[in-house]
Amino acid sequence: MNLDARDRLIVALDLPTVASAEAMVERLGDSVSFYKIGYQLAFAGGLSFTSSLIAAGKQVFLDLKLHDIGNTVAKGVESVAQTGATFLTVHAYPQTMKAAMDAKRGSKLKILGVTVLTSYDDSDLFTAGYKLGVSALVGQRAAQARDLKVDGLVCSAEEAVNLRKIVGPGLSLVTPGIRPAGSAKDDQKRIMTPEKAIQSGADYLVVGRPIVEAADPKASADAIVAEIQQAKK
Repeated sequence: MNLDARDRLIVALDLPTVASAEAMVERLGDSVSFYKIGYQLAFAGGLSFTSSLIAAGKQVFLDLKLHDIGNTVAKGVESVAQTGATFLTVHAYPQTMKAAMDAKRGSKLKILGVTVLTSYDDSDLFTAGYKLGVSALVGQRAAQARDLKVDGLVCSAEEAVNLRKIVGPGLSLVTPGIRPAGSAKDDQKRIMTPEKAIQSGADYLVVGRPIVEAADPKASADAIVAEIQQAKK
């Protein structure tokens, strides 16, 4: 996938208010072209803020992880498609992915299937009642997403090499759990540095706290973009 290094970095605006998100976007300036809006900001006015970001020439990833009966998912996707967002996440259950893909037809919106959250490990899955461990469940959901022609997957960077073998070159792999060398793991259990993630086959890297909580967010973003660029050489 031929992408500019800067466009591969998606900064997670995991912030409590639109005002704080606006201030962060202002601080980051031209260093960042792609932003993720998740639950925290979405439920605090972030969905309306999406339009402002797009008007400013930014791309937006709405990380809403939809999962419901098919009709409900479809109606939600139809609404999201009208915002101009680039990416929308749904949980990678076959019925949910199919409903989302059918509903977004004719729009520029791309659907990303969330395989297994990067804060989960095998023990967490078994406790939740799954018979499969992380690797097996991710592989199964990836194959289902491929067969449904989903646009991409959200996965741990450590899974990117194996997933690329399953889905081929056509699906985008979007990886959270990215931590520059020396950063805290926080609540993530499956993490990787930006350079290693790109070398493993990730197309986009989602980075939140290492940038938005940094003393100099712009410098942190620039360093990650430089690391992405270096990894592609």
